Order: sequence, then structure tokens, then C-alpha cells
Amino acid sequence: MNTFVATIDLSLASKLQTDLQEQGFEMAKPAYTVFSAQKQGVSCTLYTSGKLTVQGKGKDDFIAYYLEPEILKSVAYTYPELGVDMTPHIGVDEAGKGDFFGPLCIAGVQASEEGIKKLLALGVKDSKQMGDKNILRIASKIRPDFPHSIIRIFPEKYNEMYASFKNLNRLLAWGHSTAIEELVEKTGCRQALIDQFANESLVETALKKKNLSIALTQRPKAEQDPVVAAASILARAAFVDGMDQLSREVGFELPKGASDRVIEAGRRLMIKMGGESLRKFAKLHFKTYDEILSLNL
Repeated sequence: MNTFVATIDLSLASKLQTDLQEQGFEMAKPAYTVFSAQKQGVSCTLYTSGKLTVQGKGKDDFIAYYLEPEILKSVAYTYPELGVDMTPHIGVDEAGKGDFFGPLCIAGVQASEEGIKKLLALGVKDSKQMGDKNILRIASKIRPDFPHSIIRIFPEKYNEMYASFKNLNRLLAWGHSTAIEELVEKTGCRQALIDQFANESLVETALKKKNLSIALTQRPKAEQDPVVAAASILARAAFVDGMDQLSREVGFELPKGASDRVIEAGRRLMIKMGGESLRKFAKLHFKTYDEILSLNL
């Protein structure tokens, strides 16, 4: 859209005009307008009917970072696919479950309505749509300002726990319920949203074992919610940091995922440190483990 159009209550006109002047807009008053404001990249006009128009290359940032949170109280333009839930809630997500090397990381974030607006202003989105450099940058802004919980299970402990749970989804359910429990204790919030990764009863059962009564919603693509997206960013940042730690320990970069590069790195690791070393660096229930063992070293 070249022009954004919305209708606002004219009682907000004074605040809008003052804010735009403080942001460096030049003001004018053409016929039939309350005002027209311009600065490089953005033109904003409020008509006497209450119709507000915004144009220019900087339109999207102006709408996302100022107009929606301060005037419109809606993110329908920036996030058209979402009916963003502004109710205070906890979001939980994980990273590393599909990676042979490295830790399984589960993170939770709790945000109020004000916090959700701040997350939107930070540009949070599902970590799978972001590069690691950007993830680390945004994670550094989330951690100081939001109640959060990060559970990072390095491979040695992960392999022990997997042998006990005998199922990845049960282990994930334990991790999600533990993150939720920590945030309930920190904040008192009892609304939580997670991605539906398995039978819904798994997480509900894990919560019952903790005697934790909350309103839990499980849905596919929950990472579209900004609080769950924030959790996905913290989880991914913890995973990236964990991979860096393990790579330094082994002396070369451990690749992410479960590709041919991963098999080659596993072969190299076994030659350098012995067969038992994989237990410390990798998730042994992956088929990748059998493929590495089958290689003629």
C-alpha cells in the first residue's frame, strides 16, 4: 500500500500534533485538515473528518514504532496476519531439538500489554525467520527488560534425560512446564501460550505433576505471537551460545542441523577425541549417530 489510511478520535489530535513536532515534523494546515506534517520519508495528514493518511518511504517504521503503539493501539497494519493478544501472558518455545550437536534450549518470556508493545517495537518474530547475529542482538534487549526462564540442556545431560523420558516430546513437555512454572513463580501470571508440538495432554500432564493450575493454550505456529516469538529468540540465542562453547572445547566449529557436514564433523570428532566423546557433544538418539558409527574410521 502506498498510502496508509485510518480513522482516529479527534481528541487525539493535540497529542499527535505535539508528538510529531517533537519528532521533527514540519507542520502546515491545508484546507479541510487539522494539520499536515512532513519530514524526510514520511508525510502525515489528519483531516477534520478524523481520517488520517500516512505516505512515504519511512511510512512502515513510523506506523510500527509510533502510530500503532501510541495512537492506534493496534498492530493490525504491521501484523495483518495476527490478532495480537495484548493480554499479559507467558510464551514458551525451544531451539536445538533438530540439531545433532549442541544443547536443547527451552525459553519462556512473560509480558504485559506494555511489554508486548515493546516487543513489537523491537521487531520480534519467529527466530527461524532471523539470522543468528540479529537473534543475539534482540535477545540482549529482551533479557534485561522481561521476566524470562532459560533451560539449556547440554548433550551429556540431555542423553541421560532422554534415556529416562524415552521420548523427545515428553522431555520437551517437561521443559515447557518447567519454564512456565518458573515464570508463574516470578510473575504470578497464569496465562500461557506454546506451540503445539505433540499431543496436548503431554504438557498438561507435566503441569499437573507440578500441581500447577494455569490457562494453557497450545496452537500450531504459536511463534506468530510476539511473546512466544521472544521466547524463541531467547532459546535460539542460548543454543547459538551453547554451540560456540562446545566448538571452542572441541577445537573446531560444530555445524548445526543434521547434514552431511554434521556427519563429517562427527567423524572428525571421534578421530580426535575418541568414540565416547560424542556423548558430550551430540544427541545420541539421532540416526546421525548410527551413520557416524558405521563409518570406517
